Amino acid sequence: MTINEYMPLRDVVFHTLRRAILMGELEPGERLMELQLTEKLGVSRTPIREAIRKLELEGLVVMVPRKGAAVAKITEKDLLDVLEVRCSLEELAVELACERISEEALQLLENSMKEFQESLSSGKDITAIAEKDVQFHDIIFEATGNRRLIQMVSNLQEQMYRYRIEHLKNPDTYPQILQEHEEILACLVKRERETARAAIRRHITNQVEEVRRTIQD
Repeated sequence: MTINEYMPLRDVVFHTLRRAILMGELEPGERLMELQLTEKLGVSRTPIREAIRKLELEGLVVMVPRKGAAVAKITEKDLLDVLEVRCSLEELAVELACERISEEALQLLENSMKEFQESLSSGKDITAIAEKDVQFHDIIFEATGNRRLIQMVSNLQEQMYRYRIEHLKNPDTYPQILQEHEEILACLVKRERETARAAIRRHITNQVEEVRRTIQD
């Protein structure tokens, strides 16, 4: 967890803890020990308590009787709510990108896919792999040229991170994810809207099923 020194302290602590939860640095069910957090972040207990209260309101933290605050576990309902929205946005994005993506963007997408493959084979940490996955999808969103759509995705991005991290915890899924990226790229190169839409839906559906298995274990 890193501190952004240019924000007010209470906001710094809140956003630092929030990002740590969404990125999987603080895992579902993990207790949030005030003393431990004050030492790690170098702040007093007051901003820690304020941050925990705000995170509880967001549903990212729960208060456990006789134990205190803990990171909220990922529920199947949360998973479906977020990924249903993501699936709709991704389907719209690939349709628009099939019409609008430039040759330059296609090259960026191909390069991004290779970087994603390298991150998978190099044994980098899950966060680094997730960043490359995000980069691949972001190029598609940018290629739509639709600023409203891009903003909506940006607003949802951090929530989606929790599920990306959970998905990537299982290395057995990596070949499939890579193959799905290749299929999506091929559809965009050929400008095949319906095929691209089906490919992205399979990609998200497979993620939903994998995360479902993870949270049910």
